[in-house]
Amino acid sequence: MILVTGGAGFIGSNLAAALAESGHDVAICDRLGHEEKWRNVAKVDLVDVVAPEDLPQWLERQRGRLDAIVHMGAISSTTERDVDLIVRENYLLSRELWEYCARESVRFVYASSAATYGDGGAGFDDDASRGALAKLKPLNPYGWSKHLFDRFVAREVARGAPLPRQWAGLKFFNVYGPNEYHKGTMKSVVAQIFPRAAAGETVTLFRSHNAKFADGGQMRDFIYVRDCGDVVAWLLKTPRVNGLFNLGTGRARSFLDLARAVFAALNRKPNIAYVDTPAEIRDKYQYFTEARMERLRAAGYGAPFTSLEDGVGDYVQRFLSAADPYR
Repeated sequence: MILVTGGAGFIGSNLAAALAESGHDVAICDRLGHEEKWRNVAKVDLVDVVAPEDLPQWLERQRGRLDAIVHMGAISSTTERDVDLIVRENYLLSRELWEYCARESVRFVYASSAATYGDGGAGFDDDASRGALAKLKPLNPYGWSKHLFDRFVAREVARGAPLPRQWAGLKFFNVYGPNEYHKGTMKSVVAQIFPRAAAGETVTLFRSHNAKFADGGQMRDFIYVRDCGDVVAWLLKTPRVNGLFNLGTGRARSFLDLARAVFAALNRKPNIAYVDTPAEIRDKYQYFTEARMERLRAAGYGAPFTSLEDGVGDYVQRFLSAADPYR
Protein backbone atom coordinates (compact mmCIF):
# COMPACT_ATOMS: atom_id res chain seq x y z
CA MET A 1 0.00 0.00 0.00
CA ILE A 2 1.07 3.58 -0.72
CA LEU A 3 -0.03 6.58 1.35
CA VAL A 4 -0.25 9.94 -0.45
CA THR A 5 -0.38 12.86 1.97
CA GLY A 6 -2.11 15.91 0.55
CA GLY A 7 -3.78 13.28 -1.59
CA ALA A 8 -6.87 15.37 -2.36
CA GLY A 9 -4.79 18.38 -3.38
CA PHE A 10 -3.62 19.29 -6.85
CA ILE A 11 -0.45 17.27 -7.35
CA GLY A 12 -1.37 14.70 -4.70
CA SER A 13 -4.70 13.77 -6.31
CA ASN A 14 -3.04 13.32 -9.69
CA LEU A 15 -0.40 11.08 -8.12
CA ALA A 16 -3.03 9.09 -6.24
CA ALA A 17 -4.96 8.55 -9.47
CA ALA A 18 -1.87 7.51 -11.43
CA LEU A 19 -0.73 5.07 -8.73
CA ALA A 20 -4.19 3.53 -8.34
CA GLU A 21 -4.50 3.16 -12.11
CA SER A 22 -1.18 1.30 -12.17
CA GLY A 23 -2.45 -1.27 -9.68
CA HIS A 24 -1.28 0.04 -6.30
CA ASP A 25 -3.45 0.11 -3.21
CA VAL A 26 -3.62 3.84 -2.43
CA ALA A 27 -4.69 5.64 0.73
CA ILE A 28 -4.73 9.41 1.09
CA CYS A 29 -4.33 11.74 4.04
CA ASP A 30 -5.93 15.16 3.67
CA ARG A 31 -8.56 17.61 4.84
CA LEU A 32 -11.51 17.75 2.45
CA GLY A 33 -13.39 20.67 3.97
CA HIS A 34 -16.85 21.87 2.97
CA GLU A 35 -16.34 22.72 -0.72
CA GLU A 36 -15.48 20.81 -3.91
CA LYS A 37 -12.00 19.46 -3.10
CA TRP A 38 -13.44 15.95 -2.69
CA ARG A 39 -14.08 15.89 -6.44
CA ASN A 40 -10.32 15.68 -7.00
CA VAL A 41 -10.41 12.06 -5.77
CA ALA A 42 -14.02 11.10 -6.54
CA LYS A 43 -12.90 8.86 -9.43
CA VAL A 44 -9.96 7.24 -7.63
CA ASP A 45 -10.28 3.71 -6.20
CA LEU A 46 -8.96 4.50 -2.71
CA VAL A 47 -8.45 1.96 0.06
CA ASP A 48 -8.62 4.60 2.81
CA VAL A 49 -9.02 8.31 3.56
CA VAL A 50 -7.21 9.50 6.68
CA ALA A 51 -7.72 12.78 8.52
CA PRO A 52 -4.39 14.45 9.39
CA GLU A 53 -5.14 14.36 13.11
CA ASP A 54 -5.63 10.58 12.88
CA LEU A 55 -2.43 9.93 10.93
CA PRO A 56 -0.14 8.82 13.81
CA GLN A 57 -2.60 6.14 14.96
CA TRP A 58 -3.27 5.07 11.38
CA LEU A 59 0.44 4.63 10.68
CA GLU A 60 0.82 2.46 13.76
CA ARG A 61 -1.96 0.19 12.48
CA GLN A 62 -0.30 -0.15 9.08
CA ARG A 63 3.03 -1.50 10.32
CA GLY A 64 4.23 -4.15 7.88
CA ARG A 65 1.63 -3.20 5.25
CA LEU A 66 2.89 0.18 4.04
CA ASP A 67 5.44 0.18 1.22
CA ALA A 68 5.81 3.93 0.61
CA ILE A 69 4.70 7.37 1.69
CA VAL A 70 4.43 9.97 -1.07
CA HIS A 71 4.41 13.17 0.97
CA MET A 72 2.76 16.02 -0.91
CA GLY A 73 0.86 17.57 2.01
CA ALA A 74 1.90 21.14 2.82
CA ILE A 75 0.85 24.73 3.23
CA SER A 76 1.71 25.65 -0.36
CA SER A 77 0.69 29.31 -0.50
CA THR A 78 3.67 31.59 -1.09
CA THR A 79 1.72 34.44 0.52
CA GLU A 80 0.91 32.65 3.81
CA ARG A 81 2.39 34.64 6.69
CA ASP A 82 1.60 32.38 9.68
CA VAL A 83 5.13 31.03 9.90
CA ASP A 84 4.41 28.89 12.97
CA LEU A 85 1.70 27.13 10.96
CA ILE A 86 4.04 26.68 8.01
CA VAL A 87 6.79 25.20 10.19
CA ARG A 88 4.35 22.84 11.87
CA GLU A 89 2.77 21.61 8.63
CA ASN A 90 5.70 21.75 6.23
CA TYR A 91 8.74 20.95 8.36
CA LEU A 92 7.81 19.18 11.60
CA LEU A 93 5.33 16.79 9.98
CA SER A 94 7.80 16.01 7.19
CA ARG A 95 10.47 15.20 9.78
CA GLU A 96 8.11 12.94 11.72
CA LEU A 97 7.18 11.03 8.55
CA TRP A 98 10.86 10.72 7.56
CA GLU A 99 11.70 9.28 10.97
CA TYR A 100 8.77 6.84 10.77
CA CYS A 101 9.92 5.64 7.34
CA ALA A 102 13.51 5.23 8.54
CA ARG A 103 12.34 3.25 11.58
CA GLU A 104 9.87 1.06 9.69
CA SER A 105 11.86 0.60 6.45
CA VAL A 106 9.23 2.39 4.36
CA ARG A 107 10.09 4.28 1.18
CA PHE A 108 9.66 8.07 1.24
CA VAL A 109 9.13 10.44 -1.69
CA TYR A 110 8.51 14.05 -0.72
CA ALA A 111 7.73 17.40 -2.30
CA SER A 112 10.39 20.05 -2.12
CA SER A 113 10.04 23.13 -4.33
CA ALA A 114 11.80 25.39 -6.79
CA ALA A 115 10.91 28.14 -4.29
CA THR A 116 13.98 26.98 -2.34
CA TYR A 117 16.11 28.67 -5.03
CA GLY A 118 14.89 32.15 -4.12
CA ASP A 119 15.64 34.68 -6.85
CA GLY A 120 17.76 32.16 -8.74
CA GLY A 121 20.96 34.08 -8.10
CA ALA A 122 22.67 30.89 -6.90
CA GLY A 123 21.41 28.95 -9.92
CA PHE A 124 19.00 26.01 -10.18
CA ASP A 125 21.36 23.10 -9.50
CA ASP A 126 19.76 20.33 -7.42
CA ASP A 127 22.99 19.64 -5.55
CA ALA A 128 21.90 18.03 -2.26
CA SER A 129 25.17 18.56 -0.42
CA ARG A 130 25.05 20.61 2.77
CA GLY A 131 27.44 23.18 1.31
CA ALA A 132 25.38 23.71 -1.84
CA LEU A 133 22.12 23.97 0.09
CA ALA A 134 23.66 26.57 2.43
CA LYS A 135 24.04 28.95 -0.52
CA LEU A 136 20.32 29.10 -1.31
CA LYS A 137 18.19 32.00 -0.03
CA PRO A 138 14.42 31.40 -0.31
CA LEU A 139 12.29 34.54 -0.58
CA ASN A 140 9.23 33.53 1.45
CA PRO A 141 8.28 31.34 4.43
CA TYR A 142 6.95 28.57 2.18
CA GLY A 143 10.23 28.28 0.27
CA TRP A 144 12.22 28.47 3.49
CA SER A 145 10.19 25.65 5.10
CA LYS A 146 10.88 23.38 2.14
CA HIS A 147 14.55 24.34 2.23
CA LEU A 148 14.67 23.65 5.97
CA PHE A 149 13.56 20.06 5.39
CA ASP A 150 15.99 19.57 2.47
CA ARG A 151 18.77 20.62 4.85
CA PHE A 152 17.50 18.22 7.55
CA VAL A 153 17.69 15.37 5.04
CA ALA A 154 21.19 16.40 3.96
CA ARG A 155 22.34 16.31 7.60
CA GLU A 156 20.82 12.88 8.18
CA VAL A 157 22.52 11.50 5.08
CA ALA A 158 25.87 13.12 5.92
CA ARG A 159 25.98 11.77 9.48
CA GLY A 160 25.07 8.23 8.46
CA ALA A 161 21.76 8.21 10.32
CA PRO A 162 19.14 5.51 9.63
CA LEU A 163 17.35 6.36 6.37
CA PRO A 164 14.12 5.27 4.70
CA ARG A 165 14.53 2.20 2.49
CA GLN A 166 14.37 4.58 -0.47
CA TRP A 167 14.12 8.36 -0.36
CA ALA A 168 13.70 11.06 -2.97
CA GLY A 169 12.91 14.76 -2.76
CA LEU A 170 11.40 16.50 -5.79
CA LYS A 171 11.90 20.22 -6.37
CA PHE A 172 8.72 20.92 -8.31
CA PHE A 173 8.89 23.87 -10.68
CA ASN A 174 5.71 25.47 -12.17
CA VAL A 175 3.20 22.63 -12.30
CA TYR A 176 -0.13 23.01 -14.13
CA GLY A 177 -2.97 20.64 -14.94
CA PRO A 178 -6.34 19.25 -13.79
CA ASN A 179 -7.55 19.29 -10.17
CA GLU A 180 -6.03 22.64 -9.21
CA TYR A 181 -9.40 24.41 -9.18
CA HIS A 182 -9.59 24.74 -5.37
CA LYS A 183 -6.34 26.73 -5.19
CA GLY A 184 -7.82 30.18 -5.83
CA THR A 185 -5.14 32.75 -6.64
CA MET A 186 -2.48 30.01 -6.40
CA LYS A 187 -3.85 28.23 -9.49
CA SER A 188 -1.63 28.09 -12.55
CA VAL A 189 -1.85 30.95 -15.02
CA VAL A 190 -3.42 28.50 -17.49
CA ALA A 191 -6.40 27.95 -15.17
CA GLN A 192 -6.62 31.62 -14.25
CA ILE A 193 -6.77 33.01 -17.79
CA PHE A 194 -8.81 30.20 -19.38
CA PRO A 195 -12.31 31.56 -18.53
CA ARG A 196 -11.62 34.96 -20.09
CA ALA A 197 -9.86 33.47 -23.12
CA ALA A 198 -12.74 31.02 -23.65
CA ALA A 199 -15.22 33.90 -23.46
CA GLY A 200 -13.31 35.89 -26.09
CA GLU A 201 -12.23 38.51 -23.57
CA THR A 202 -8.86 40.15 -22.99
CA VAL A 203 -6.54 38.27 -20.62
CA THR A 204 -3.93 40.08 -18.57
CA LEU A 205 -0.33 39.25 -17.75
CA PHE A 206 2.11 41.10 -15.53
CA ARG A 207 4.07 43.93 -17.09
CA SER A 208 7.84 43.55 -16.76
CA HIS A 209 9.67 45.82 -14.32
CA ASN A 210 13.04 44.47 -15.37
CA ALA A 211 14.75 45.95 -18.41
CA LYS A 212 16.12 42.52 -19.39
CA PHE A 213 12.63 41.11 -19.97
CA ALA A 214 9.82 42.31 -22.24
CA ASP A 215 6.25 42.47 -20.94
CA GLY A 216 5.05 38.87 -20.72
CA GLY A 217 8.63 37.73 -21.25
CA GLN A 218 9.11 36.60 -17.66
CA MET A 219 10.10 32.93 -17.87
CA ARG A 220 9.26 29.79 -15.93
CA ASP A 221 9.87 26.08 -16.29
CA PHE A 222 6.26 24.95 -16.75
CA ILE A 223 5.67 21.21 -16.26
CA TYR A 224 2.44 19.29 -16.88
CA VAL A 225 1.23 17.42 -13.81
CA ARG A 226 0.99 14.17 -15.78
CA ASP A 227 4.79 14.22 -16.13
CA CYS A 228 5.12 14.58 -12.35
CA GLY A 229 3.07 11.41 -11.94
CA ASP A 230 5.30 9.59 -14.41
CA VAL A 231 8.43 10.56 -12.46
CA VAL A 232 6.99 9.43 -9.11
CA ALA A 233 5.82 6.14 -10.63
CA TRP A 234 9.32 5.60 -12.07
CA LEU A 235 10.95 6.29 -8.71
CA LEU A 236 8.72 3.72 -7.02
CA LYS A 237 9.69 1.18 -9.69
CA THR A 238 13.39 2.03 -9.25
CA PRO A 239 14.22 1.53 -5.56
CA ARG A 240 17.97 1.96 -6.11
CA VAL A 241 17.47 5.69 -6.79
CA ASN A 242 17.84 8.07 -3.86
CA GLY A 243 18.43 11.81 -3.84
CA LEU A 244 17.12 15.32 -4.30
CA PHE A 245 16.01 16.07 -7.85
CA ASN A 246 14.62 19.01 -9.80
CA LEU A 247 11.31 18.31 -11.49
CA GLY A 248 10.75 20.61 -14.43
CA THR A 249 11.19 20.17 -18.16
CA GLY A 250 14.62 21.77 -18.34
CA ARG A 251 13.34 24.44 -20.72
CA ALA A 252 12.08 27.84 -19.56
CA ARG A 253 9.20 29.39 -21.49
CA SER A 254 7.59 32.81 -21.20
CA PHE A 255 4.18 33.63 -19.79
CA LEU A 256 3.38 35.06 -23.21
CA ASP A 257 4.14 31.63 -24.75
CA LEU A 258 1.82 30.06 -22.21
CA ALA A 259 -1.02 32.51 -22.87
CA ARG A 260 -0.68 32.03 -26.62
CA ALA A 261 -0.87 28.25 -26.09
CA VAL A 262 -4.19 28.69 -24.25
CA PHE A 263 -5.63 30.74 -27.11
CA ALA A 264 -4.29 28.23 -29.66
CA ALA A 265 -5.96 25.34 -27.80
CA LEU A 266 -9.23 27.31 -28.04
CA ASN A 267 -8.66 28.14 -31.73
CA ARG A 268 -8.80 31.84 -30.88
CA LYS A 269 -6.60 34.78 -31.79
CA PRO A 270 -4.51 35.96 -28.81
CA ASN A 271 -5.99 38.96 -26.98
CA ILE A 272 -3.51 39.95 -24.26
CA ALA A 273 -2.95 43.10 -22.19
CA TYR A 274 -0.51 43.91 -19.40
CA VAL A 275 -0.93 45.21 -15.85
CA ASP A 276 1.67 46.28 -13.32
CA THR A 277 3.05 43.58 -11.05
CA PRO A 278 1.56 44.28 -7.59
CA ALA A 279 3.88 46.47 -5.55
CA GLU A 280 3.81 44.09 -2.58
CA ILE A 281 5.46 41.27 -4.57
CA ARG A 282 7.43 43.28 -7.11
CA ASP A 283 10.74 43.26 -5.23
CA LYS A 284 10.54 39.46 -4.74
CA TYR A 285 9.33 38.56 -8.21
CA GLN A 286 11.26 35.86 -10.09
CA TYR A 287 11.92 36.67 -13.74
CA PHE A 288 13.52 33.38 -14.73
CA THR A 289 13.44 29.78 -13.50
CA GLU A 290 14.73 26.74 -15.34
CA ALA A 291 15.34 23.32 -13.84
CA ARG A 292 18.67 21.65 -14.38
CA MET A 293 17.63 18.09 -15.11
CA GLU A 294 21.01 16.34 -15.40
CA ARG A 295 20.76 14.54 -12.06
CA LEU A 296 17.38 12.94 -12.74
CA ARG A 297 18.54 11.93 -16.21
CA ALA A 298 21.80 10.52 -14.82
CA ALA A 299 19.75 8.50 -12.32
CA GLY A 300 18.11 6.78 -15.29
CA TYR A 301 14.88 8.65 -16.02
CA GLY A 302 14.69 8.75 -19.81
CA ALA A 303 11.10 9.64 -20.71
CA PRO A 304 10.52 12.92 -22.57
CA PHE A 305 8.63 15.77 -20.91
CA THR A 306 5.45 17.14 -22.45
CA SER A 307 5.95 20.33 -24.45
CA LEU A 308 4.20 23.48 -23.25
CA GLU A 309 1.91 23.54 -26.29
CA ASP A 310 0.95 19.87 -25.96
CA GLY A 311 0.42 20.07 -22.20
CA VAL A 312 -1.66 23.23 -22.32
CA GLY A 313 -3.63 21.85 -25.27
CA ASP A 314 -4.44 18.65 -23.40
CA TYR A 315 -5.39 20.54 -20.23
CA VAL A 316 -7.62 23.04 -22.04
CA GLN A 317 -9.35 20.60 -24.37
CA ARG A 318 -9.74 17.51 -22.17
CA PHE A 319 -10.33 19.17 -18.81
CA LEU A 320 -10.94 22.94 -18.64
CA SER A 321 -13.36 22.85 -21.59
CA ALA A 322 -15.15 19.72 -20.35
CA ALA A 323 -18.38 19.56 -18.36
CA ASP A 324 -16.43 17.50 -15.81
CA PRO A 325 -12.94 19.02 -15.55
CA TYR A 326 -11.62 16.59 -12.92
CA ARG A 327 -9.13 13.84 -13.62
